[in-house]
Amino acid sequence: MYQFSYADVQSTSVSDAKDRERELLTRSIDMLSAAATAGQDSMEAIEALNFTNRVWTIFVEDLGSSDNALPKELRANLISIGLWLLREAEDIRQGRTNNFEGLIEVSQIIRDGIQ
Repeated sequence: MYQFSYADVQSTSVSDAKDRERELLTRSIDMLSAAATAGQDSMEAIEALNFTNRVWTIFVEDLGSSDNALPKELRANLISIGLWLLREAEDIRQGRTNNFEGLIEVSQIIRDGIQ
């Protein structure tokens, strides 16, 4: 009655995971855009930076896992980008910069590259 191949289930799961990753990045981008408009001392900025931090912390941890199926070099590059995003978000939080646009642009590039 229900016959699915492992490849079908795995393919669907990977596709669903990529959709969730894109959705998380889109939400982060939207929040960062609102924060850029409201200003770095706003509640929008606090919420956007905290959300972005959680998303990228999880991504970096997953990318560092030996179970991650991405090629090693790509994982290393994405980890480097993630660490930059985390540092930049902290610099905004600390008032050392207000580079929301950098966070937004890099996040958009990563989101658009998820296939």
